[in-house]
Amino acid sequence: MANPWTPTWHEKHEAWTIDFRIGSRRIRRRLPVGDKTQRKVAEKLAENIYHSTWQEELQAERKPRKTSFVKAAELYEASGGEARFLPKLKRYFGRDTFVEEIDEVSIMEAAEALYPEARPETIRRQVRVPIRSIQNFAAGKRRQKTTDARRVRWLSPEEAETLLQVAGEPETVGLRDPRRETLRKISFMLGTGAGPGETLALDGKGWNPSTREWWLPGTKTAFRPRFVFLPERAIDLIGEIPSEGPAFPAPNGLPYKIHPNRGAQMAVAFRKVRDGAGLGPEVVPYTLRHTWATWFYAQTKDWAALLDHGGWGRSDTANRYRKIAPKDLANRLLAHGWDFLPEEGEPVRFGELVSVRFRSGDLD
Repeated sequence: MANPWTPTWHEKHEAWTIDFRIGSRRIRRRLPVGDKTQRKVAEKLAENIYHSTWQEELQAERKPRKTSFVKAAELYEASGGEARFLPKLKRYFGRDTFVEEIDEVSIMEAAEALYPEARPETIRRQVRVPIRSIQNFAAGKRRQKTTDARRVRWLSPEEAETLLQVAGEPETVGLRDPRRETLRKISFMLGTGAGPGETLALDGKGWNPSTREWWLPGTKTAFRPRFVFLPERAIDLIGEIPSEGPAFPAPNGLPYKIHPNRGAQMAVAFRKVRDGAGLGPEVVPYTLRHTWATWFYAQTKDWAALLDHGGWGRSDTANRYRKIAPKDLANRLLAHGWDFLPEEGEPVRFGELVSVRFRSGDLD
């Protein structure tokens, strides 16, 4: 097979010619060899041209690409960047100034020219911040907006009851689960909002039956360490909790082998129960966390407690889990035994020795 640089003899021009591509460039020319018998000389010359052109192409790719400030600003605006203070900056720097070349001195000179009497805060807001934003955008450092693929599915109390009923009869859906471990996990997640991975990794040592609280150590990325409070309905469905060791083993009774994607290990069993309950494929184990957040807030209206028990550090994250619910949800939950309301306790008389139990919201 001929090399890409192999020359050909052109009869009309009586010269050796080359025709090949280097990247996006087409190299097409006559060689200074006008003797048809000098093929080897033409080949050597063509090979040298080929390799030297490739070297130029590679060196050009290594050079940092420069973009005019105006061009970068236009692309920044098109991508959704704040455009309010850019017109003056674009007129000042123009298309002959590269965005990569604007340094601190350039910024201060622009500020003096555009806003000579402005205060430092105005300079920061209307000059420094817009320029740095455009520079970060041009360098690929700007945080990209992502499509919000948030889950909107949560279970009504009636749907949850159907799911629990099928989980309590696993043989009817072809699931070998003699100890009803899938039922126990679903009940725990509905009652606490714990994630699937958290649930599978829990140890019985974290359970405190006297306060109905369970300590969740959290994870490095998704969940903060916290106490969760189990409603009586969840405790009844979970049944016996070991004093130590894996609290929620696999359907075969063996502990799960914990790995980074551990929540997916219950997916097969959950899918069988879900399908048996007549629920769609959009219902996944993580739907139970969304369900708990919606249920808990509908009954308590306690935003601080929602964040604490849910393990979220940001309100906007918690708000993604709490869905818009009908006004009668709180009463429907109570009708099915799901009570997330704080215990009120009896009135206390003066001088009486009591044990204080704070209600949710008292410390806000």
